[in-house]
Amino acid sequence: MEIRFLGRTGLRVTSLCLGTMTFGNQVDKSISFEILDKAFEAGVNFIDTADVYPIGRESHSIVGATESIIGEWLQGKRDKMVLATKCFGIMGPGPNDQGLSRKHIISAAEDSLRRLKTDYLDLYLAHQFDPNTPVDETLRAFEDLVRHGKVRYIGVSNWRAWQVAKGNGIADRKNYTRIVCVEPRYNLLFRMIEEDLVPMALDEGIGVISYNPLAAGLLTGRYSKNANIEEGTRFALGNNAGSLYQNRYWQEATFDAVERYKSWCREHSFDPATTAVRWVTQQPGITSAIIGASRVEQLDASLRAAEMGVLTEQELAWLDGLWFSLPRRREFS
Repeated sequence: MEIRFLGRTGLRVTSLCLGTMTFGNQVDKSISFEILDKAFEAGVNFIDTADVYPIGRESHSIVGATESIIGEWLQGKRDKMVLATKCFGIMGPGPNDQGLSRKHIISAAEDSLRRLKTDYLDLYLAHQFDPNTPVDETLRAFEDLVRHGKVRYIGVSNWRAWQVAKGNGIADRKNYTRIVCVEPRYNLLFRMIEEDLVPMALDEGIGVISYNPLAAGLLTGRYSKNANIEEGTRFALGNNAGSLYQNRYWQEATFDAVERYKSWCREHSFDPATTAVRWVTQQPGITSAIIGASRVEQLDASLRAAEMGVLTEQELAWLDGLWFSLPRRREFS
């Protein structure tokens, strides 16, 4: 398993990161433990989660369940793992149970630490940008968590390049801890971050931890445009999660691109899932690709990306055509 520095920091993480948003809803605790064990045994030292996970839950009753599962599994392994979690999402019915206010960030961090059964977070991320809270308020709250030893590094997820640049400008001016990584959506079928976020990250020495490398499973070749959406899949999740993924990927042009990709993989004797993850980890600026599973065996193909050889310039050029053939749509995260 390749080890990479997270941006310009001295923190070293594996090129594959285990995503956990299925734990506690699509996946029960025992299967979650098996998935964690498999990734750990394969050499993955990096876990990504969020306080709002699992996705697709129908109520607040299981909010934080994913962190609780990870917290149990981490016992005896904490010093071997780099642990990232996030805050922003709705964690309760109150008006301050969401967002990036100082009040919510401090409370959310304390709750995450309790559920994860640890006294520090290696990486703490703002899950979304909060237009209703001043960025300096958000960064000061993160700074205080760092100063009190509860957080080592800070990052953001689903922020645009200008928002990250603004944040680090404020951090530099006020001597706060800088944003050292970004976590955007990125895969063969969605490459908008190459226009501004990746160039900014490369110039500023910011690590990029990308999620959704398999485009919600489409790049495994599992789905076809004429099939019905299966229960239990990401496209059928409740609480608007399923409709979000349908809007992102359940499009005729996307399915046509996937069919071309599957044929190309067959011609080259490539596994579609392994190749899709390898493509992400080979792209400029990418530190780590977040992989996940709802069944233990689903992890195998993604893990093999760490052993796959480098894609050639000719292969990369063909793969470029998938994204460039798709109609442009107004979407970011």
